[in-house]
Amino acid sequence: MNDTTPAGPPAEPPAHQLVLVTGISGSGKSVALHALEDSGYFCVDNLPPELLRDFLRLERARSSGLRRVAIAVDVRSAGSLPHLLPLIAQLRGEGVSVQPFFLDASTDALVRRFSETRRPHPLSRHPHPGNGEQTERALIEAIELERELLADLRAVSTVVDTSQLRPAQLRLWLRQTVAAAGGGLTLVFESFAFKHGVPLDADYVFDLRVLPNPHYIRELRPLNGRDAEVAAYLEAQPEVREMLSQIETFLARWLDAFAHDQRSYLTVALGCTGGQHRSVYAAEWLATRFRPRATSLVRHREQDARE
Repeated sequence: MNDTTPAGPPAEPPAHQLVLVTGISGSGKSVALHALEDSGYFCVDNLPPELLRDFLRLERARSSGLRRVAIAVDVRSAGSLPHLLPLIAQLRGEGVSVQPFFLDASTDALVRRFSETRRPHPLSRHPHPGNGEQTERALIEAIELERELLADLRAVSTVVDTSQLRPAQLRLWLRQTVAAAGGGLTLVFESFAFKHGVPLDADYVFDLRVLPNPHYIRELRPLNGRDAEVAAYLEAQPEVREMLSQIETFLARWLDAFAHDQRSYLTVALGCTGGQHRSVYAAEWLATRFRPRATSLVRHREQDARE
């Protein structure tokens, strides 16, 4: 029997998926690009922004818009960076799913990495304004100049702080974050230790050091906030229940506003002294509470570094 039902309009091809990896030199862009390549992305390093549209046009013609693409852009294309922000907006208007990720790290961490590898910073050499000869710029000066040049791009990107991350952590976190994209706002609950610094990628930071500390209980000290014994202890503390309830209420109140602001990710950092008990438990608890309402990821900066 022939089906005489009128055919509907032809289906739109899937939106081309573009992950844009940018960030400060030495923050791990090569590691991130390799992680995306292992996840099935076609990766191109340091593509000049003015060639991005032509590249995507060729990709769409060659693969019918199905292949996922990751492009790394950095300060080596400094002359073209002012054109990148309007280009991102234009591509999104044309149906391209653009996810910009900005890798950042503290200046101390960057100085240590450049010292260990003995690689020159891309902005370390510059022409002298008087005679045009190449002169050396101090490493910290080059890093701060790079921050200035990339500030606007950082403001519209999902920031990943790699200061305390091992390469394996960065690969895992980036794959998780990219996989969670596309379904509206993604909440990232990140535990950390204040003694190792506040994460640079945090949108909100909550200090849990005023809560009872399982570290001072001998049986709980070697455990962490994911262990049942630590969870039971913290659940029994009225202050813990009150603080987490207040954090949940605050985030829930503004969840729709964050989503309507066209945010892709919201990172909520929860810190305690050592990043082992209270902050780990809080990140897991909040992620469980919010998963019915939004995509929720959990990261444990200090704990993940031990595994």
